[in-house]
Amino acid sequence: MPGRNHPPAAGNDRACRKVLGGTAKLGQWFSQRLFRHMGSSQQRVRVRVQYVTTTATSTPNEKGKPYMQTRDDILIVGGGVVGAACAYYLTGRGAKVTVIDKGEVGHGCSYGNGGLIVPSHSFPLPMPGAIFQGFRWLFDPTGPFYIKPRWSWQMVRWLLRFARCSTQKQMHHAVDTLTTLSLRGRALYDEIGESVTDQMHLKKYGGLYPCRTTKGLDHAVFEMETLRPYGVEGRLLDKHEVLEIEPAITTSVIGGTYFEGDAHAEPLSVVQTLLRLAEEQGARVEPKTELIDWELSNRRIDAVRTTRGTFRAGQFVLAGGSWSPQLARPLGLNVPIQAGKGYGVTIETFDPLPKVPVLLNEVKVGVTPRENSVRLAGTMEFGGLDESITERRVRAIVHGARQFFNIPEEPRVVEIWRGLRPCTPDGLPIIGRHHRWENLTLAAGHAMLGLTLATATGHLVADLIGGDTPCVDPRPFRPQRFC
Repeated sequence: MPGRNHPPAAGNDRACRKVLGGTAKLGQWFSQRLFRHMGSSQQRVRVRVQYVTTTATSTPNEKGKPYMQTRDDILIVGGGVVGAACAYYLTGRGAKVTVIDKGEVGHGCSYGNGGLIVPSHSFPLPMPGAIFQGFRWLFDPTGPFYIKPRWSWQMVRWLLRFARCSTQKQMHHAVDTLTTLSLRGRALYDEIGESVTDQMHLKKYGGLYPCRTTKGLDHAVFEMETLRPYGVEGRLLDKHEVLEIEPAITTSVIGGTYFEGDAHAEPLSVVQTLLRLAEEQGARVEPKTELIDWELSNRRIDAVRTTRGTFRAGQFVLAGGSWSPQLARPLGLNVPIQAGKGYGVTIETFDPLPKVPVLLNEVKVGVTPRENSVRLAGTMEFGGLDESITERRVRAIVHGARQFFNIPEEPRVVEIWRGLRPCTPDGLPIIGRHHRWENLTLAAGHAMLGLTLATATGHLVADLIGGDTPCVDPRPFRPQRFC
């Protein structure tokens, strides 16, 4: 909540330097062995590209749209839910904003996720015991966690940072920070107005965590008690209370927890609604506009070159999700985000149909009711920017949900989706100005909480760019914590 004191993150900076310094020789040895094995044919080659800036009167491109050269107050790179929220709050303060996205806006990770707005899920990825549990899941072909075998020094560094953050102290710091942002984000959905949230198909039915085993219930109680000091209130339920809230559960549960403050929405509708409101306030949205390079001078960004021309602005917001490291590399920035692939399986309604969002922690699957279907979401695969679909993971998600609901053996699948969730090694998003560039603000790394944290992130970005009092303490999110 605003005004809550956060511990300074300087210790994270020192830890980062210690980890990287202690592994530099190891990385050098790996690199030497790797390139010796690859041979001279794999040496790096520098390519210099000549760009041509054209104007709106130029010849149309292959899609029939003219190339353009524009100048705005603020350019947002990324049209997902975070970029859309930034556009909404910035235009609300009178800024002239353009949003560009390499594809259709809202059709990346913001499209097919579970649609959950859940302060009750304000836990970081790095938790005590996460390394051991993740190692066990690696050997389960249908498990909820997987790391694709591949050489990546960035991934090695990310895992080392992740391991260092998997402590009790860091967990409580992250929970404190995430609950502050998630509770603010949840409140901002209410402040937007009911007529608007109706267009997002936002439902305030709470969030249910049913459990079949004593171990699962103990963990649910642990999470509930961990969140309570930070303002997230939950309630312990017995078996009958669980079934009273969600009669569609068919398994023999022994209890669970319930968080009345949770909600759910249609994720694509959230993005489209925020962008429509931003457009009504003067924003321009440019889909299918892929960033190619940046125009730089001294410590400032002057423009971005795209597949549809040059866009100039006074301020730039990088909200590129899992593609943020790739987009930031020409700026000399190392953004420690790894893409964690998750799946969403939308199936036709079944009987009895769930009415409230259900998070099945024992099988790592979320179940979200929709108007004419049910969406099942889960898994975390680290394999770079690989968007392929692994069918056994999809089947595992359906099988996990079937342990609690009366899902047919051969359900009618409406859609199988996968998205790359942007994950940081400490479990906190990266929000704030980067010290290397005077007019660049980062807003990425929200992992599985993009919809939950988007509104608060957009508000915070608008505060930082506008020089206003931040809605939450921005220090835990600053990019410099990884330098």
